[in-house]
Formats: sequence, C-alpha cells, structure tokens
Amino acid sequence: MKLTYTTHGTCSRLINLEIGDDRKVTNVEFIGGCDGNTKGIAKLVKGMDAEEAANRLAGIRCGYKPTSCPDQLAQALREALSHI
Repeated sequence: MKLTYTTHGTCSRLINLEIGDDRKVTNVEFIGGCDGNTKGIAKLVKGMDAEEAANRLAGIRCGYKPTSCPDQLAQALREALSHI
C-alpha cells in the first residue's frame, strides 16, 4: 500500500509512505520539515509493524503546536492501514 499524505500543522508538507502486505513499514519519505529529524524518524520506523509505529508516535507535540511530524506520520499510517 502506497500513500501520499498531506500534513497539517507541521513544517513538512507531505509524507510518502509504503506498507507491505505484512503490514510493516517499508518506506517513509517526508517532504519538507527538519531534514535530519525526518530522516531519523523514517529510518527508525522502517521494518516496524505499522500499527505499533502509529501507536508510539501518536500524540507527540512539537513545541507549542498540537501536532508534530511524528504525530502526522502516525495519522498517515493509520489512514494507510484503513485501506488494507
């Protein structure tokens, strides 16, 4: 399952992600955002169960913002899982 997710409330604009048939994250790419942080998040979740990754990342805030790039990735993963 491939998905391009439009983020809301973050510096990143889009998240391209792919989940395999085994429901594991196979690829994540952030467009925009803090380059090192988003690349780090992408590497950390690669190979993880998508639902587990979403549960771990959901609710993380960036400073005073009600969301963050990790939180947006959680939302993107949940949207992708709803289509599998």
